[in-house]
Amino acid sequence: MDQEEKIEPQSGSDDKPASGARRAAFAQQGRRLFEGARGRAAAGYSMAQARLRDRPRIEQVLLIGLWTAAAGLMAFFLYLVILIPLTPGIDDLRQASTARPSVILSADGKELGTFEKGLQERVKLSQISPHVIKALISTEDHRFYDHHGVDFRRVAGALVATLKGDAQGGSTITQQLARNMFPEEIGRARSLNRKMKELITAIKIENTYSKTEILEAYLNTVPFLYNAYGIEMAARTYFGKPAARLDVLEAATLVGMLKGTHYYNPVANPERSKTRRNVVLSQMAKHGAFSEERYRALAKRPLRVRFARLNDRSGKDDHFTAYVRKWLLDWAEENDYDLQLDGLVVHTTLDQELQAAAVRAVERQANTLQAIADVEWAYQGMPRSTSSGMYTSMRDEVNPFAYYWASHPRELDAFVRESGEYRRAVEDGEAPAEALKRLKGDRAFMRELKGAKSRLEAGFVAMDPHTGEVRAWVGSRSFERDQYDHVVQAARQPGSTFKPIVYAAALESGIPPDQTYRDVVQDIRVGGTVWRPTDMSGSSGGMMTMRDGLVYSKNTITAQVMQQVGLNPIVRLAQGMGIRQSKLSAVPSLALGTSPVTLLEMVSTYSTIAAQGDYRKPVFVRRITDREGRTVADFAPDAPERALSQEAAVTLIDMLRGVVNRGTGGGVRYRFGVYGDVAGKTGTTQNNTDGWFILMHPNLVAGAWVGFNDNRVSMRSSYWGQGGHNALLLVGDFMRTALESGKLDPNALLPGGRAQAPRRTEEPEYVEEGPGELELEGEMPAEESEVPDPAPIEDQAEPAAPPQPFQPAPVQTAPPPAQLPDVPPPPPPPPPSSGEEQII
Repeated sequence: MDQEEKIEPQSGSDDKPASGARRAAFAQQGRRLFEGARGRAAAGYSMAQARLRDRPRIEQVLLIGLWTAAAGLMAFFLYLVILIPLTPGIDDLRQASTARPSVILSADGKELGTFEKGLQERVKLSQISPHVIKALISTEDHRFYDHHGVDFRRVAGALVATLKGDAQGGSTITQQLARNMFPEEIGRARSLNRKMKELITAIKIENTYSKTEILEAYLNTVPFLYNAYGIEMAARTYFGKPAARLDVLEAATLVGMLKGTHYYNPVANPERSKTRRNVVLSQMAKHGAFSEERYRALAKRPLRVRFARLNDRSGKDDHFTAYVRKWLLDWAEENDYDLQLDGLVVHTTLDQELQAAAVRAVERQANTLQAIADVEWAYQGMPRSTSSGMYTSMRDEVNPFAYYWASHPRELDAFVRESGEYRRAVEDGEAPAEALKRLKGDRAFMRELKGAKSRLEAGFVAMDPHTGEVRAWVGSRSFERDQYDHVVQAARQPGSTFKPIVYAAALESGIPPDQTYRDVVQDIRVGGTVWRPTDMSGSSGGMMTMRDGLVYSKNTITAQVMQQVGLNPIVRLAQGMGIRQSKLSAVPSLALGTSPVTLLEMVSTYSTIAAQGDYRKPVFVRRITDREGRTVADFAPDAPERALSQEAAVTLIDMLRGVVNRGTGGGVRYRFGVYGDVAGKTGTTQNNTDGWFILMHPNLVAGAWVGFNDNRVSMRSSYWGQGGHNALLLVGDFMRTALESGKLDPNALLPGGRAQAPRRTEEPEYVEEGPGELELEGEMPAEESEVPDPAPIEDQAEPAAPPQPFQPAPVQTAPPPAQLPDVPPPPPPPPPSSGEEQII
């Protein structure tokens, strides 16, 4: 995440002591004892030689044998002494027996995700069918209640059988539990060292817990494939019922899997599983669970499995929980916590109701915008309408983006060449031209490629300006389809949403909001370069206040303000207000929003404005508690940093009210009926590539970005390509729900606000908005030659005064679906000259 807003809360908790420190000290002490014993043994060996010289031969042999056996026993004893501190201790056993996965909660206490080791649900032994317990003990450890962790009679029998060539296992249930609880400390290698560790740990377990607790722990931790851990999840996965309702055949089937889960998998290998099930049934009969006659009747029964892979509850992530997980993994490593075992409770700032409203708004409005893009790019004769209903009704009758692909052959070839399939083909030796031709002829590949490139994406985030706490976060239209996070990963040009920073810098420098400028194209000289920012709607030539320059998003006015204030103060202010990860290029077009930033940074910046100039770092985890509810880390918001004077912030808020009341942001009122005291700004970038809208409510700042992942694809029409007509739909939809549900107070006021906001019920006459031009003359200065300056950004509405005559563009109704014309491919472009670069 190059542009990721790295949020680093400071923990107030102490580091957790390393559990292996004591074991290391004991091991070192044991090694010292061993070395001392070896030295004494060497001295004793010399004395023994002297005593044996005068004894008879047979006596010498007997004594040497006895001494060798004694030395071997002593060495084995010392070996065990060394191993004891290297195996899990009592504290480790207690921690493992009470292990719980950490959970992530919303601000209102609802579970957002877990850190489970697969699918696991712990149950009491009383909640497990008695058939399971009888099958387990009969098959795996029939002397379970008679030994203390290790069945030495069984070990001896297994050793004899192994020496005869029939390898057998002698592990008890307790020893198997030791392996399951401590796979890293004990390991699974076939070695004496592993077996001794397992034996010692089993004895420790038996001396710490009752037989009931041991059985319960074993049945709750044993793995059963398909990411299911424990008997409860196994019962639900293979038989669609809880463990308490398993019958004798189902219990025998699951216990039979323990000998080899893959080999005796009843789904993949039903015949093997049935054979193994019957072995378990015979063992149950042998040890008195039922009669031999009953066993023969049961063995004839077919294997009935009702398999259904369960949804991974720990994998129900969205972009917010994925971001929290990433941060938590680093935090847990630094503070020595195990998120899968320690049962931590992570209290986040996300409001579940607001999050649900954000998800619905993004899904609903992005689907509508996708339909508009699909229809507009479907054929050469583009329909024009300011109503989305026409496009959604036509969507199923057109071939989406057909005209785009027919009219952009170079882009299509470039997309193919940039694909992983093309690169691999060329790396494997296929000629580039042949690989390109073959892939373009692959219908499945091209369908997938075109679908990905023409899929509209969106990002949305909302935060409390008074605390910095994130309340809603939607990183894309679908986390399953696109895990690229457009809130914190994607850095895009912010367009005119950056302009309030320019005007804030002007207010800070003492320029009043009623300062007037002439609405004309002017030359701005920087080094050897002349910049001429223009507006798509043209210049009136009249005088305009700085306030109206922001309300109507005039590039000509913004450029003059930038020139008067200077670039360095604008850059410093932007960084102070919230753009703290993205690098801002100090070039004139920065004022028009050409330097890429993330959505989280921009919403954070507007939160600073709404908080009257106080910057607060975005917060997404409020605190972390342990399983008993004790706080182990508290991430209370840091003290705010003064980034903008209160006077300038209040004035800027009032200027941004005008954007909603009479400028490009009016859609939140006439489309969504948001009549509270709100202020905001729209933004649109070159060729309608990016659409932005950020809205400030006294208690919440919400922002959205709309566009395509590949910025070579964009909305076709100037109307629907504007942030005031695309990103605004997401924010307006969300804000309407938040106000109607009571999550936000409709009567709350921003500083200087009025109790009754103006109402707008109809859309004003539309003036086509589109990026202006930033003409260049001369050479770029040497020090800036490596910083390309994109064309400017513009999304203004025509100012209300002085009024300009305007003839709205006629609405062109598309022909009925049956009469839609075929899309003829355009004539091929002329070959590039020797100096022209081709897109590859």
